[in-house]
Amino acid sequence: MDNSRIHIMPSMNPDGFEVSQEGQCTGGKGRYNARSYDLNRNFPDHFNVNGLQEQTEVLAIRKWITSTQFVLSASLHGGALVASYPFDSTPEKILNQFVSSASLTPDDDVFRHLAQVYSFNHGSMYLAVPCSPLGTKFVNGTTNGAEWYPLTGGMQDYNYIWGSCMEITLELSCCKYPPTNQLPKFWEENVKSLLLFIGEAHRGVRGFVTDEFGNPVEGAILKIKGREIGFQTTKFGEYWRILLPGVYKIEAVAEGYAPTEAQFAVIDETPTQLNLTLFRSTA
Repeated sequence: MDNSRIHIMPSMNPDGFEVSQEGQCTGGKGRYNARSYDLNRNFPDHFNVNGLQEQTEVLAIRKWITSTQFVLSASLHGGALVASYPFDSTPEKILNQFVSSASLTPDDDVFRHLAQVYSFNHGSMYLAVPCSPLGTKFVNGTTNGAEWYPLTGGMQDYNYIWGSCMEITLELSCCKYPPTNQLPKFWEENVKSLLLFIGEAHRGVRGFVTDEFGNPVEGAILKIKGREIGFQTTKFGEYWRILLPGVYKIEAVAEGYAPTEAQFAVIDETPTQLNLTLFRSTA
């Protein structure tokens, strides 16, 4: 905690919060904003064109994500008890009208790990007890989003693709809007999971990308070989990527520079520090 910068957004949908009713466990009241839009279906989508009018709240969040490069994120929801990870969307749109199937990211091993860190350290999520007799039983209390049910325009997919941030969705209560007097119980069930999840931001590889004179290179695109979703450096040339223990190759490219790559190893105990230097292209 002492080495983590934590941002908290109390609610993405204050309109919905105002009309929701405490103790109401089912139904859609409170899901939509004042213009009747579901904000978690309103983001640009990786696989499908999202033709919905962009809402003010979503635009504000996209600007926030662009201005502050996050490493790790969790979106807290109610209505189920499960840790869900990307992708929520799927290229198999027609097929998924009839049967849901997993839509896996190139970083599926990392996302499964993050979801399991939360679930296995939660008071009961890992037990995979359905919320109702006919409810879904999630193995280990985790699920791929599209395998549960596919959706277009979700925030966790957007954050991963366009924000260079690993985001999962945490459904923390079978009741959509549980009574306030249950908050101490929810805190006890989730505090260990929350702290350990935050600690995962310090796993993997991090460093700086500079030119041959030591100046930071902003907006350099980096990729882990074999994982084709790229991520960018900040204005200070910083980058981060959560990875599990192993040996990897990283590639960095930027306009006006010759590309470079390096091999590195990741261990469990501490993040790997790897600085990269780009040289001006002579071509």
